[in-house]
Amino acid sequence: MTIPFNKPFISGNELKYIELAVHSGKISGDGMYTKKCHSFFQTQYGFKNCLLTTSCTDALEMSAILLDIQPGDEVIMPSFTFVSTANAFELRGAKIIFADSRPDHPGMDESILKKLITSKTKAIVVVHYAGVATDMDLIMNLANDHGIFVVEDAAHCIDSFYKGKALGSIGHLAAFSFHETKNIQCGEGGMLVINDEQFFTRAEIIREKGTNRSSFFRGEVDKYGWVDIGSSFLPSEITAAFLFAQLENLNKIQEKRKAIWNVYNETFSKSDLVENIKLPFIPDFATQNGHMFYVTCRNLTERQFLINNLKQEGVYAAFHYQSLHQSTYFKQKHDGRKLEWSDYYTDTLLRLPLYFELELSQAAIIAQSIITSIHQINNQLV
Repeated sequence: MTIPFNKPFISGNELKYIELAVHSGKISGDGMYTKKCHSFFQTQYGFKNCLLTTSCTDALEMSAILLDIQPGDEVIMPSFTFVSTANAFELRGAKIIFADSRPDHPGMDESILKKLITSKTKAIVVVHYAGVATDMDLIMNLANDHGIFVVEDAAHCIDSFYKGKALGSIGHLAAFSFHETKNIQCGEGGMLVINDEQFFTRAEIIREKGTNRSSFFRGEVDKYGWVDIGSSFLPSEITAAFLFAQLENLNKIQEKRKAIWNVYNETFSKSDLVENIKLPFIPDFATQNGHMFYVTCRNLTERQFLINNLKQEGVYAAFHYQSLHQSTYFKQKHDGRKLEWSDYYTDTLLRLPLYFELELSQAAIIAQSIITSIHQINNQLV
């Protein structure tokens, strides 16, 4: 038995739609399939405006430009996240203020944010880890009280909700990922969601290399030129065609992924290992979208033992983020605060295989293998 950590889902219509896009004569982007994708997200989740991008990283970089981040502006974000979250704002000269994770969840600890806000705070970047919502009422109230912006890093978050509201629809801006490891994918791809109308026009310009070319194509101006800073954030119509084939299968994909998640959760919950590993915590205000199933171990040694045992059985599991405040690049810039829980998840979090083609029976076998390995650890400690 060989079970990879991830395997991208293919619906069967990707090549068909790509061929149609090619024959349409418009493959450079913002054509028929880009519009179909934008319409899907706006209709399905109530996003005010959407712009496909070549990656979630690009969507985050666009957010930093839109918020006019200047050198010295402070931006609060979790340390336990992918480097793109921080890089987007570091590139604009921001001072990154890292927040710790929650004791019960790898997401950012909302209760400490108020203490991190200063007169220089320009934005809070929320990362909904594993597609599980952060307390957005608390964060939006803080932002409104202090006149700061909120960006949702929703890379994990398609089809996940906070109190019935789609993640990505709450902050001023949001960034989604369609990387091949995500529920819905097109190899590489992303999307910027703009919920604050003041950013609609400028977002379009930034995405088109700082030009008003989109306005020109709509006939709103008689020529286009360089009107702002920007870059080439617009994906090709080929990428959009691939993505739309995935979106048509969203319900089927989500049903299977959540079923796999539930098998993992139920198998572990029925075991007697509550003191040895922690299962994902889902707050009452949040949903889980089948993006990721993880367990947290007691220490780094035990996690590596589980990874090695699974690998011997042909199962490939993975750890996840390394605390950014401890990174080679940022360590000297960090203000010295100890971020205990971020470091805890760095050492102990173990992600299990979760993809559409994984059989429910295989998920149960993987969970049982981990349970057996933990019993081995406990027997060695006796």
